[in-house]
Amino acid sequence: MADARYAGFLPGKHAIEGYGAGGFHFGGMSHRGSILALPSGIHAWGAVGADDISIESLAPLFAEVQGAIEFLLVGTGMELVPLKRSLRERLRGAGIRAEPMPTAAAARTYSVLLAEDRRVAAALIAVP
Repeated sequence: MADARYAGFLPGKHAIEGYGAGGFHFGGMSHRGSILALPSGIHAWGAVGADDISIESLAPLFAEVQGAIEFLLVGTGMELVPLKRSLRERLRGAGIRAEPMPTAAAARTYSVLLAEDRRVAAALIAVP
C-alpha cells in the first residue's frame, strides 16, 4: 500500500481521498498506517490507537510555524475518544483548537476545511 515516492513524508497540502483497510489515500498514492496531515505535508505517524495520541507523538505538529494551524482534527479510530487533559492544554497554549472525532469523520472534515483554505491539520489513526 505504501508508495515509494512517499517514504514517510509528502510535502504540500493534500486532501484525504480515501481511508480504511488500515491506511489512507492522498496525493494520488497510498499509505498504510496512521498519518499527520500538516501544512508542511503529510507525515507517517506511529500512533496505532487513541492511547498513542500525546504531546510527544504530536511533536511534528508543534514544530510547525506558529499560527500555521488554527484547527486540529483528531481521528481517534473507530470511536470518539476524548483527548488527554495535558494535550488539550498544550494545544490551547499553542493557539490550536482541537476536535477529536472518529477517524472517518475527521478525514472527511479535514478535506472540506482544506478546500476552504482553512488553517487546518489532522492527526488520523488508521482504521480497518
